[in-house]
Amino acid sequence: MDMNGKKALGVLLVLVGGVIILNFLGIHLGGLIKLFMPIILIFLGAVGWYNNKKMLGGILIAIGAIMLLGKLSGLLVLLLAIGIVVWGVSLFKGDRSYRGMHK
Repeated sequence: MDMNGKKALGVLLVLVGGVIILNFLGIHLGGLIKLFMPIILIFLGAVGWYNNKKMLGGILIAIGAIMLLGKLSGLLVLLLAIGIVVWGVSLFKGDRSYRGMHK
């Protein structure tokens, strides 16, 4: 393991230990961890990919991306709904301007 891999592992161990200590003290970060877990997996996958562990890195990146897509699905549906509304309004405006040209 090279120096970058050791630093990444060190950061990960400090973060995990810190979360365990905070949990012991009654400070729960479960929701925050659930939110950042896909990003952490993507980051670790990128570190693995950079250190020529392409198979492991690719698997971690894929798992993180799938998890992140699941978490963002509600936002994607909201953006789709907004797009449909905007498209519908533009059709009304387009229809009105079309009738105005033939009068």
